[in-house]
Amino acid sequence: MVQFNALLAAFLIVFLLRVLLREGLTLLNIRHLQRHGRRVPEMLHGEIDEGTLSRMTDYTVESSRLATLEEIAGDLLTLAVLFCGVLPWLTGALAGMQLPFVLSGLVFFGTLALAGGMFGLPFDLYRIFGIEKHYGFTTMTFRLWLADLLKNFAISTILMGLLGGAFLSLLHYAEKSWWIWSWLVFASFQLLMLWLYPVVIAPLFNRYEPIQDTDLKEAVMDLAIRAGLEISGIYQVDEGKRSRHTNAYFTGLGKTRRIVLYDTLLASSTQQEILSVLAHEIGHWKKRHILKQLIFMETASLGMFYLFSLLLDWPLLYATFGFPQPVTYAGLLLIGILTGPLFFFLSPLAAAVLRRFEREADDFSRAILGTSAPMVSALKRLARDNLSNLFPHPLYVAFHYSHPPLLERITRLMPRQP
Repeated sequence: MVQFNALLAAFLIVFLLRVLLREGLTLLNIRHLQRHGRRVPEMLHGEIDEGTLSRMTDYTVESSRLATLEEIAGDLLTLAVLFCGVLPWLTGALAGMQLPFVLSGLVFFGTLALAGGMFGLPFDLYRIFGIEKHYGFTTMTFRLWLADLLKNFAISTILMGLLGGAFLSLLHYAEKSWWIWSWLVFASFQLLMLWLYPVVIAPLFNRYEPIQDTDLKEAVMDLAIRAGLEISGIYQVDEGKRSRHTNAYFTGLGKTRRIVLYDTLLASSTQQEILSVLAHEIGHWKKRHILKQLIFMETASLGMFYLFSLLLDWPLLYATFGFPQPVTYAGLLLIGILTGPLFFFLSPLAAAVLRRFEREADDFSRAILGTSAPMVSALKRLARDNLSNLFPHPLYVAFHYSHPPLLERITRLMPRQP
C-alpha cells in the first residue's frame, strides 16, 4: 500500500506543476495561433494563400489537442501504475516464479514496455490515419503500418534486451561500481548505434539508393568538397510511401556517414533549395554540433547513472510505493518516474542551445552558398508543404522548439534593406 510522506508529496507537487505548465503552454500556443494565424505574413505573400494558412492553423490545433489527450492519458496511466500496487504485484509474481535476477528484471521491464506500447497504439493510429490522412500527408497503408510496428517491436526487443541484460548483470554482480560500468556500456552502445543505424537498421524500413539526378549529385559532392566534408555517399530514400512530409538529413559515423534526401523533397524542391538545406546540415557537422550534443548526452547520462546509484538502496523509495522489501530493478523504474518531471523544467536550457545551433547552421548555409535566397525559398516551401505553425507563442517555443520559428529564421536570413 502506498504511504503518504514527504517524498510522495514532493513528487506529486512537481508532477502536478509539470502537467499544469505543459498543458497551459499548449493552450496558450493554440489561442495565440487562433488569434494571429488567419492573416498571411507579408513575407509569404505569393507562397501561401489564406486557404493554406487556415489549413496550417487547423492542422496545428488538431495535432496539439491529440498530443494533449495522449499526454494526460499517459500521466493518468503513470499514476495508476504507482498508486494501484501494480509494481509490487508484478515483482511479487516474478519472485514466485523464482527466475534469475537478470531474467526477472527483463520480464519486468518488458511487460511494462509492452503494456505502454499497447496503450499508445490508438493515439498512433488516429494520428496517422486520422489527422495526417485528413490533411493529405499520410500515404501509408495499414499493412505497412503493421509491418513497421512489428519490425520496431522486434528490433527494440533485441536491442533493449541486450542493453537491459547488460545493465541488470552489472547491477547484480558489480555491486557498488555498477553505475560506472553501466555508463561505459551505454556510451559505447550509443556510438555503435550511430555507426550501425544507416547501414543495418534504417534499410529494414526503407529503400536507400544513390540519387538518380547526376547533376544534383555532382552539385552536392562539390558542396561537400568545398565544406571539407568527407561522406560515403548521397542517397535518396523512399519516404514518400509513408508520408508527403519533406526532409533531408545527415546520418552515420565515420565510414557510414552519409547524406540522405527524402524523395518527397527531391520531387518538390529546386536544386538550389536542396543544396541550401544540405548546406545547413553540413553546417551542423562543421560547427561540431553533433559532437557537442553527444558530449552533453554522455556527461548527462553519467550524472544520471551516479544519481541512480545513490538512490537505489534508499529504503524510503520502496516503502513509499508499497514494496515490502527493496527490489533493485523496480527501484530503477521508480527513480526514473520520480525524477522525470524535473527535466521538463530544464528543457528551456537545452532547447535554447539547440536553437542557437540551428542559427549557426543557417549562417553556414548562407556563407558557403554566398546567398541566403535559396534557404529562404526552401524554408517558405517547407512551411507550406509541412503545414508548419507560423505563429507559435514565445513561451511555447522556449520549452518545445529545437529550431527557431520559421518566420524568425526567414526574417533573419532575408537581406537587410539599405
